[in-house]
Amino acid sequence: MSPVPLIYIIAGEPSGDLLGGRLMAALHAATAGQVRFAGIGGAHMREQGLDSLFPMTELTVMGLTEVLPRIPRILRRVRETLEDMGQRQPVALITIDSWGFTGRVQKGCQKRYPHIPRLHYVAPMVWAWKPKRAAKLAGVLDLLMTLLPFEPPFFEKEGLRTLHVGHPVVECGAEKGDGAAFRRRHGLAEDTPLLAVLPGSRHSETARLLPVFGEVLRRLQATNPDLRVVVPTLPHLAPEVRQAAAGWPFQPLVLETEKYDAFAAATCALAASGTVALELAMAGLPTVIAYRLSALTAFVARSFFGFKIKWATLVNMMLDRPVMPEFLQEDCTAEAITPILSKMLDDAVDRQQRRADMAAAMVKLGFGGASPAQRAAQVVLDYIAERKTP
Repeated sequence: MSPVPLIYIIAGEPSGDLLGGRLMAALHAATAGQVRFAGIGGAHMREQGLDSLFPMTELTVMGLTEVLPRIPRILRRVRETLEDMGQRQPVALITIDSWGFTGRVQKGCQKRYPHIPRLHYVAPMVWAWKPKRAAKLAGVLDLLMTLLPFEPPFFEKEGLRTLHVGHPVVECGAEKGDGAAFRRRHGLAEDTPLLAVLPGSRHSETARLLPVFGEVLRRLQATNPDLRVVVPTLPHLAPEVRQAAAGWPFQPLVLETEKYDAFAAATCALAASGTVALELAMAGLPTVIAYRLSALTAFVARSFFGFKIKWATLVNMMLDRPVMPEFLQEDCTAEAITPILSKMLDDAVDRQQRRADMAAAMVKLGFGGASPAQRAAQVVLDYIAERKTP
């Protein structure tokens, strides 16, 4: 009897750990449990049976001031990872995002163990900045799996086999909220207009957006006096959000749970740019997007890294139109946002069209049929089988 194949899988941050856990679960299901794993990951991957070579938290660093002191340890961990892989001789190496670490492991694998197939999950954003990275990945990897449907051509033109498998947002469940139950719990009539306000998931975001969003609400008092407001937030942000919302009109409900039920109940949303924009689109909630980086960060991104994109929101990128109107940087003002949001609250036909557009974008991102994790698992298994075939 041949041994159960072992796949070496590495994630370097929480989002990659979530993807890795889902991929491992899909591989277990597709092989009736006839697969083993080794590598590096967090809680989600441990749930699927991974005994991480070392804590993934060692790799979860951001910014030069955090990274520089840890370079010697990171390089040592690369060597340890390659030595472990050499002893185990997996049927494939799969790395997930975090190219600063995983790229070094992939290059080491290419040099030491060229017979091991090298796959990577989640493409760098070469369409937004540093497009030359596509050629660098093509020189190292055998196969790349992407989250976004427009990404493969950037890598295929460099000779890298690239397949779109879908975005994990389509598995988040945002479309399953119970709006009627939410309204009953909070005493909201069926026809009461409800605005969901989401000022960000980091302190730096809320600090910049809460004052702007508060001013938007004060201006909406004149045009939408019957409005109610719900502010879904995270536990670590709740105190500052509650403090800010205490001075807002409409007696906002600040909640640390019930997010998807709130989305289902709401008429529209005003939200920070980021992952939540995709969740809102998945829920089919017409949304205005706002965001401000610090002036220094914005300057550096534009001037030194060539970060230039037409849209900040993936839904708008997919359809190349402002399905979710964006107000970024110097345009992120109450004066600019309020008239667009007021019109959206009042115009049911406009909202219905936006919902249809968001649904179309979600299909492009992989909603419907097999999940992204299932598609990724099948790509992995097919490629391993292909490489085994003489």
